[in-house]
Parts: sequence; structure tokens; C-alpha cells
Amino acid sequence: MDILEILGKINNVLWGPPSLILLFGTGLFLTFVLKGLQFRRLIYAFKIGFGKEDSKDAAAEGDVSHFKALMTALAATIGNGNIAGVATAITLGGPGAIFWMWIVGLLGMATKYAEALLAVKYRVKNDQGEYSSGPMYYIERGLGKKYKLLAIAFALFGAFAALGIGNSVQSNTIADVTSNSFGMANWVTGLILIVLVSVIIFGGIQRISTVASFFVPIMAFLYMGGAILILILNFDMIIPAFELIFHYAFNPVAAAGGFLGVVVSEAIRNGVARGIFSNEAGLGTAALIAGNARADHPVKQALVSMTGTFIVTIIVCTMTGLTLLITGFWDPSGGLLSGVTHDGTLEGGALTSAAFASVLGVAGEYIVSFSVIFFGFSTIVGWYVYGEKCFEYLAGSKGIAGYRIVYIAACGVGTVANLATVWAFADMANALMMIPNLIALLLLWKVVVAETNDYFNNFYENAKMVGSIEKKVS
Repeated sequence: MDILEILGKINNVLWGPPSLILLFGTGLFLTFVLKGLQFRRLIYAFKIGFGKEDSKDAAAEGDVSHFKALMTALAATIGNGNIAGVATAITLGGPGAIFWMWIVGLLGMATKYAEALLAVKYRVKNDQGEYSSGPMYYIERGLGKKYKLLAIAFALFGAFAALGIGNSVQSNTIADVTSNSFGMANWVTGLILIVLVSVIIFGGIQRISTVASFFVPIMAFLYMGGAILILILNFDMIIPAFELIFHYAFNPVAAAGGFLGVVVSEAIRNGVARGIFSNEAGLGTAALIAGNARADHPVKQALVSMTGTFIVTIIVCTMTGLTLLITGFWDPSGGLLSGVTHDGTLEGGALTSAAFASVLGVAGEYIVSFSVIFFGFSTIVGWYVYGEKCFEYLAGSKGIAGYRIVYIAACGVGTVANLATVWAFADMANALMMIPNLIALLLLWKVVVAETNDYFNNFYENAKMVGSIEKKVS
């Protein structure tokens, strides 16, 4: 039995039903104790992140604005999982998988809210004068020194996962796209990525957040624009597509044509698993950047962070899913658009690319190709922040320069290497990050509730009163 096979067996256990139930259950529990806060306060959360509320925290402690913190998190979260992951979920679990992605996303908003709140509450200043945060800090400072090993475990696996799934895997995907679409040699792509990534990450959190604030809107406009255009051109297919999603969320998909058919449990498993991979709620990654936000209360950045899960899952993943269903590329025998078929060999990103091209022609292929490049690049930059925070906790700020060099090297190696083993290790590291993080969230839930009540019962009401007085005076 080789190492890849061993890792595969380990990952089957780590990402099996118990772990998915733990993730799902944590989101459900936090939704209950927070009384559905992610639904009640969603509009207010968007106002903080994208409106005038953000500027009110300019004098608060922190390194970047709420908006830049959110964009940096989205840069790492919105990735090729939103293109290839959704396609995989549907081909393996049927249209109903999208429904279960929505469920895990909505519940995951509460999980991400808790992660970000604890990140700001327990953040610390490093030797460079910047804030450091993450599950390792709220495990150690919130639960006490006796949980130090749990904090070290998270940081260790987080630093490793950043090199794999957040870096090498992404650069490999970018190299494949640039080779297939533009005929560029992989080593050339590697050199370009090394230069660009170096320039950005050696500029620190300020430069990274600025670049993320520039790239993320472009990514959204490019990819979402193409998906929306497909929906507009086939608007009469939107309602039937939603009917497929809701019907097959609770009913098996019969085998027909090239589709092998799936039971409801497969729709649930694939929807939950791919939903978690797309929004990262529960992995603790959101907490690694949330602590850098300028916030005069932990709840403010927590609300902003939870909007990231909504954007990624409810908006981006839904657009991908609807495009695949409407064009019929989830099923080799054809779907809602008559006459659309394929030979069943297309998978992941190639399937999404073919779906776009079936409506938009060669422009559709290029939209997906450039989206994969942008998504992959932004993920590399965003995940660097995660890896640095984890490594800093383990080795101190003096070791960061060395980690940057290793990170940049991994980016270049990823473009020319066979990454099956690296991907498997990264998958394992992600699962092992998740476990200590979820334990901490469940043990610190009373802190999350107390801070939430303090904000909305005291801080929030006082702020509204002051705002009302200022408005009358002006």
C-alpha cells in the first residue's frame, strides 16, 4: 500500500459522516443559541462591510477596514471549488446537492460568525505591531493553557495546509489552464506566479488586503457576469432548474442516459462536503484574518465575516449550479436545454467551462479560463495570510521571512509537479484544522452569546442613539 492510498483511507475517515455531522451540528447549534442571528442581521451585516458603517471604525484598533478584511477572506475562499467543486457535487449527487449546499452555507454563517467574533476578542499584537488572531489564540486564551496542544495542532496543520490546498494545488490548476488555453509552458507560468506572489506577500497584510480589494470585485464581475448572462438568455429555464434542485433534494435521481443515478444520501453528502470546501465555515480560516480588522466591538467584524459565507455559497455556488442545470451539462444525456449532450468524460472545471461555452461560445470558455486564473491567484495570496498567522504562532514573527520563501517556492513547484499526494496531505491537514476549531467553538459558545448580547443590548443601542443625535444636530 503506497502513501497515496494510505492518505486516501485516512481522508475517507476524516471527511466521513462523523466529521460532516460535527460540522453540520455545530452550525445548527450556534444558529439555535444565537436565535438565527445570521438571518435577522444579514442586511445590517452588509451595511457594516460595504456601507458607511465601515468608515465609523476608522479610529478603532486594527490593521485594515472591515471591507478589506472581508475581501482578503473572500480572496482565499472564492476559489476553484466554486467552479469545479459545484460541478463535482452535482455530477456525483444530482441537482439536490445544491439544496444541501445552501443548508450548510446558511448554518455555516453562524459558525463563521462565531469564529470571527472570537478572533477579534482574543487577538494579540505581534512584534511588528500588527494583530494576530485565529483559533490557536482563542483556544489558548479562551480555554486556557491546558488546551495549548490543541492550539499548536491547529497552527501546525494550518501552516501545512496553506502550502498545499491554498498554494501548490492552485498554481497547478492555473498552469493547466494557461497551458491548455494559451499554450504557455508550465515553468513560464511558475516564474510569473513566483514574481507576482513575491511582490504582493512581501508587502505584508496592507498590500495583500489592497490587492484582494482590487481582485475580488473583478473576479466577481467576470465570472458572475458570464453566469448572469447565461441565465438572462435562458430566463424561462430558471424556475424549472430550481424545481430540479428542490425535487431531488428529497428524491433519488433515477439512472437515465449517461447519468448513473444517485440516492438522496449521496445528494446530502456531496452537497454538505462541497459546501464546506467552498465556504470554509468550520475550518477556522476566517478567524485568521478577522482579527486584523479595525473594529470597536468583536460583533461588528463577526457580522461582516458571516456575509462572506453568504456570498460564496448562496450567490457564487448557486450561479454555477444553475448554469450547469440549465445547459444540461450535469447529465451526459442532456438537461433543460434540448439537444445539449456530452460524452460523460467531462469533470469539474472542464464541465463548467463546457457549460459556459455551450451558450456563450468561445467567450464562455475564456470567461471560465480567466476566472480559474484569477480565483487561483487570489486564493494563493489569501491563503498566505492564513499560513503566516499559523506559522507565526509556532515560530514567532522572526521566522516569517523563511516561511515566505518556502511558500513562494511551493507556488513555483506546484506548476510543474504531480500534486496528487500534496492534495491528499492538504485534505488531511484541513480536516485536522477543523477538529480543534470546532471543539473550541462548542466550548466557547457562551462567550459568543455574551458578546452578541452585549453588542445588541448596549453598544448597538447607544450607537444608534448617538447617531440619531448627530443627525439632528447636523
